[in-house]
Amino acid sequence: MQKGMHTDTSRCVRAVQSKDARFDGWFFTAVLTTRIYCRPSCPVVPPKPENMTFYPSAAACQQAGFRACKRCRPDTSPGSPEWNQRADLVARAMRLIADGVVDREGVPGLATRLGYSTRQVERQLLAELGAGPLALARAQRAQTARLLIETTPLPMADIAFAAGFSSIRTFNDTVREVFALSPTDLRARTPRGAPRNTAGALTLRLPFRAPLNPDNLFGHLAATAVPGVEEWRDGAYRRTLRLPYGHGVVTLTPNPDHIACRLTLGDLRDLTVAISRCRRLLDLDADPVAVDDQLRADPVLAPLVDKAPGRRVPRTVDEAEFAVRAVLGQQVSTAAARTHAARLVAAHGEAVDDPEGGLTHLFPAPEALAALDPGTLAMPRTRRATFTTLVSQLADGSLNLGVEADWADTRARLLALPGFGPWTVDVIAMRALGDPDAFLPTDLGIRKAARELGLPSTPAALTARAAAWRPWRAYAVQYLWATDNHPINFLPV
Repeated sequence: MQKGMHTDTSRCVRAVQSKDARFDGWFFTAVLTTRIYCRPSCPVVPPKPENMTFYPSAAACQQAGFRACKRCRPDTSPGSPEWNQRADLVARAMRLIADGVVDREGVPGLATRLGYSTRQVERQLLAELGAGPLALARAQRAQTARLLIETTPLPMADIAFAAGFSSIRTFNDTVREVFALSPTDLRARTPRGAPRNTAGALTLRLPFRAPLNPDNLFGHLAATAVPGVEEWRDGAYRRTLRLPYGHGVVTLTPNPDHIACRLTLGDLRDLTVAISRCRRLLDLDADPVAVDDQLRADPVLAPLVDKAPGRRVPRTVDEAEFAVRAVLGQQVSTAAARTHAARLVAAHGEAVDDPEGGLTHLFPAPEALAALDPGTLAMPRTRRATFTTLVSQLADGSLNLGVEADWADTRARLLALPGFGPWTVDVIAMRALGDPDAFLPTDLGIRKAARELGLPSTPAALTARAAAWRPWRAYAVQYLWATDNHPINFLPV
């Protein structure tokens, strides 16, 4: 699968005829006779090839006058893996749109964050995705509206503004145009007995491309959980979320065919952003088949991949938080890093209410950490300087780790900070920036695994050997780490 797949008609037709779910989100099938668009795995009888045309996004289908299929619900497909594996303008723009920036700041705000003109951003999105930023954001609003209509008893006016629409009329017109049903009719089609969310809480399913191995993904999050901010309870990972309009609490439970997600939000306008950040945290838009096929080509990695395919890279819901925690974890154990972080949370975190108990704070914002007395930090003087420099640059905006960050430029800025060596920069690139090719050749766990597997164990030699794993070296790290019995590799009992 590759960039611009929708232009390969014969390949798209084969995917549709075989109902291959691996291609869901990569492209969309529009049927010329019915004016309906579907995901490739739609269960209905495939149309004749001459009646199919293909688009790179749901927004492009909608803009061309097609409405969403009521059977396969293409608007709920996993997102395209491209936006998490690329660092160009279009990919960065798509990550920002998923994070709700167009709804909050408009297209000029999107362009400003990317450092390009509005016209340039619109031109590149239209060329690659067949839709501009407003159409892409509109498609996302429609998906959010559908979710709220079908799973909550909220009044339609509340849903309209929670989904990001500027008026009830626009909400009604968009829902009718995209789904060929009024909001009231869409709610009436919800099967009787389907679970309904209570006020203030939402339960939804986060789809992913199979396979997904939850062991290292949830194991890592649980083993490094900061008390008060995160916890593992009753087979689920729970944490607090800092969001644009307020705060939230999320509970994520792994299931064989989806991740169960329960969200409690202070402001429903944060729903789209919360979902986007949870998907990013769990790397749910990855293409595990493409990743594993490439890593499996190495005879040393092949047995590791075959034993437990579908490993994801555990990421983060807050890039600044992760960078701070990476510094706290320099040259100390996982337990010690958690202790340092828990002290910061207790002293400087913002208190929140958790309806289920257990979680007490948001992780401190960079502004709060920049104002603390460095003398209160129980760490060596050099690491204290590293910490204070990092949080001051995050607080004043001179260092940006957001989804729009340019990976190469950000790496260079991090390396220029005192106390930032290759390991710290690479682990931030892997888990905060989301670079799928970030590699940790100096990591002790990686070097130990390399020795045991007969791979070169010196950083330079291992980096040269790992060239064949590109652009998926961050996933190779997960497979190498998994050779150890560290708690990060196992779901808690």
